[in-house]
Amino acid sequence: MSKPFTLDKEGLSTEMQLLLAFIRSGSAEEIGEIPERMFKEANWESFVDLSIHHRLHPYLYHKLKGISEALIPSRVIHILQTEYRVNTFQMLQLCGEMERLDKIFTGYNIRALYLKGPVLAKELYGDISLRTSCDLDLLVPIADLHKVEDLLITLGYSKDEYIHTILNDWKWRHHHFTFYHAEQNMKIEVHWRLNPAPSVEPGFEQLWERRRISSLSSHPIHYLGREDLFQFLVSHGARHGWSRLRWLLDIKQLAEQQLDGSKLKTILRKHHYSYIGGQALSLASELLGATIQADLHGLAANSRSQRLAQQAMFYLGQMINLHTVPVPRDVDRYHKRHMFALLTTRLKLQYVLSVLFPYPEDAETLPLPKSLHVLYFPLRPFLWGWRKMTAERK
Repeated sequence: MSKPFTLDKEGLSTEMQLLLAFIRSGSAEEIGEIPERMFKEANWESFVDLSIHHRLHPYLYHKLKGISEALIPSRVIHILQTEYRVNTFQMLQLCGEMERLDKIFTGYNIRALYLKGPVLAKELYGDISLRTSCDLDLLVPIADLHKVEDLLITLGYSKDEYIHTILNDWKWRHHHFTFYHAEQNMKIEVHWRLNPAPSVEPGFEQLWERRRISSLSSHPIHYLGREDLFQFLVSHGARHGWSRLRWLLDIKQLAEQQLDGSKLKTILRKHHYSYIGGQALSLASELLGATIQADLHGLAANSRSQRLAQQAMFYLGQMINLHTVPVPRDVDRYHKRHMFALLTTRLKLQYVLSVLFPYPEDAETLPLPKSLHVLYFPLRPFLWGWRKMTAERK
């Protein structure tokens, strides 16, 4: 008989172990059963920093607000309470803007699927105040992108022009545009794909057919079907190395709803996410005590999924922020290797082929008229070599 899989958690700090224990605990009584030494050994300033880094402060406040001061210092609860209130106000703002925008989009016959934000908080936690979100993410048909952009600009948003493109590679290399409203301090990510390349994913029409309507608003707000939502959340979390536990807590919350196991496994297999789905379930089960329904045990028990789950522990042994540039060199190297390890053979081949496709940097190295951009295909190896040689000289 094979040995049961157990994650190696040796590198986790006392504060991280305590945070995980709080999430696993379903009641105040269970929190009281956590070894007393963990409370005594914990550095509570580090615990608060860790809670905020992992975007778990509102969820933890809701669980810990009634706990005795003999276990948790009152200053810790006070900080979590303050952050909880700030988050609640922000989520209410996002709710209002989401409803306003969707009414406008509906008036212009634009269909939108809301991916995260208040809709996800309501769906998974039953209360928008228990999950953090700093923006609205929505998916629209690619044919409507320009119409959406024009509408947002009319409404006072400005587009972040961080995407540089050549030969229309933006359509598959990237997956969303970002818009900001300075006066409202509002950020919106408009997706035309769920994930950047390399990926295989369902088209908008398929997702729209399986959509659900949120009970969050009297105006119908559409969001992903349960199995599509699971695939989106595991792909998003894995792409970021599960470096924030909030993403893994989302998986725990969703896994404990009644998923259609057969349908989910078909969707994951079709889009090359079976191993990643198994990784997420393994992590959610081992770290957060998530209950996995019987027909999904095979995903979590897969040996490759378990190896990927263990690799993700690298991100939880320290506070890693992949969005803070520059990313430390050792983290950057590890992350690139791990991202490649997540890919199936087909997606690895897709990735290798994508590297041969011209990059905007090639046009910056050797500017050519747009009509001659096709020449960047044969020139790319030489231009890449020139940039690398120039960088080494500096």
